[in-house]
Amino acid sequence: MEYLDWVVLILTIGGIVAYGSWQGKQAKQSLKGYLLADRELPWYHILLSVMATQASAITFLSAPGQAYTDGMRFVQFYLGLPIAMIVLSVTFIPHYYQLKVYTAYQFLEKRFDSKTRILTSLLFLIPRALSTGVTIAAPSIILSTLLGWDLTWTNAITAAIVTTYCILGGSKAISYTQMLQMSVVLAGMVMAGVLIIYKLPEEIGLKESLHIAGKMGKINLIDWKFDLNNRYNIWSGIIGGFFLQLSYFGTDQSQVGRYLTGQSASESKKGLLLNGFLKIPMQFFILLVGILVFVFYQFNEPPMFFNRNSEAKWVATKGHEKFETEKSAIFQAKKDLDIQLVRSLDNPGETSKIKNELQKLQARQDEVRKEAVAYINKNEQKIEPQDTNYIFLRFIIDQLPIGIVGFLIAMILLASMGSMASAFGSLTSTSMVDIYQRFLNKNSTNKHYWVVSKLITLGWGILCLIVAQFAVNMGSLIEVVNILGSWFYGTILGVFLCAFYLPKTKGNHVFWAALLAEAFVIYAWKVDLMAFLWLNVLGCLLVMIFSLILQNISSLYQRISSPNN
Repeated sequence: MEYLDWVVLILTIGGIVAYGSWQGKQAKQSLKGYLLADRELPWYHILLSVMATQASAITFLSAPGQAYTDGMRFVQFYLGLPIAMIVLSVTFIPHYYQLKVYTAYQFLEKRFDSKTRILTSLLFLIPRALSTGVTIAAPSIILSTLLGWDLTWTNAITAAIVTTYCILGGSKAISYTQMLQMSVVLAGMVMAGVLIIYKLPEEIGLKESLHIAGKMGKINLIDWKFDLNNRYNIWSGIIGGFFLQLSYFGTDQSQVGRYLTGQSASESKKGLLLNGFLKIPMQFFILLVGILVFVFYQFNEPPMFFNRNSEAKWVATKGHEKFETEKSAIFQAKKDLDIQLVRSLDNPGETSKIKNELQKLQARQDEVRKEAVAYINKNEQKIEPQDTNYIFLRFIIDQLPIGIVGFLIAMILLASMGSMASAFGSLTSTSMVDIYQRFLNKNSTNKHYWVVSKLITLGWGILCLIVAQFAVNMGSLIEVVNILGSWFYGTILGVFLCAFYLPKTKGNHVFWAALLAEAFVIYAWKVDLMAFLWLNVLGCLLVMIFSLILQNISSLYQRISSPNN
């Protein structure tokens, strides 16, 4: 990066963090002030904070790369979100506000018992800590690879900044910082999209770009085929996505903690409902940016590997030239065909013929890359063949003007910080309220809990940093995080739905049902029984079914053992 990029990067991040920390210091020195921002935030804070929590750096790094390699079908993942937000507003939020809870899991003890509360808290804490480590590592791994930054220091600095303003200002600092973070992130993505179109050839605009991407099979928005093993189709999105999003927003403290800061239940509902209907267009646009990057590289030859470490090993491999020669020949042929395609849009027959030729060349290009990976690995230069997460950032660094690069890298780091901050807040509130205050120190002062909450935040920050240090490239990181969540979210949601809709179930029934369901979910994932989105449905339904079975067994046993019988 150039000097100007560093100035823009530091001023953007520093200014936003300083503003959020200053706002956070105005919160009262109490547990309510630290964890819930005194419950005084308006709906637009809820909206932007909720969006910032869900849209981590993984979203803005991995999603464009996901679209580049796999098209836009990932948008179907979010189709169940609006429905989930409606159910959440009608069912969950009124209960939370009526009971004045600090965490979602307090409600479970009031409905069931303490062991069900602690089990559900642990089912949340374990995956949240792991996924937060991935959230820290995601931008660090990619930035260290493409910019030469030291991975350990990149992880440490990012985690230290977020932990510091979380400790200083608590939930209020998180919310104010996220509001600005989300504004910068959205502005950055719009800027990136405009600049990509600007850098395309004169005769290629947005309309022509979409035509090219469509003929190459990238505008695959909706898949109507029902298939349990297909990760992204309209059915997995609406049904599996609904269960995942309902669990995430209704039972995951990282989200519950954001909307419990609202001035009232109606303000929280307004923020969540708007999130439900704005998230799909936002994700559509992020994927569209990835499609535009794909089109850009139809007219500008892409590297064999977007990961610079892999590219360096490739260039140093003896005999790589023959692969590069064929890759360049394929690229030139595709480029010529793309121009012909745009000029023949009014001639369906000619367009269809060119489309078939393009798809054949694309398939051969993919084969050449696979052959290159096999060749370099055979020559004992082991590389990571999956570089989806590097595509967008490599484009930014290689193709965009000085100053803009610094701003967009700041955007990526801010997105990471926004998600991390909510995660730290949720880990703190669950550890404090559901474990420390409930079981370890029940009758201390408000000041004591406020201080201990800060220490807990520090502890989680250190632990998540340790997890980040051991994180490795695991493919598309946006999928990794969602797969990890799908192991647990269905089970947690099942516990809450039992609480709301199965009034006769008791704590013992739900506790053992949750343990059995979780074991089944992990087994189903291990044997690859179904695509990960369906694990949310499986876990939820199994908890409810097992609870009903145990309830009926218990009722039958009581009738048999009753003296009246």
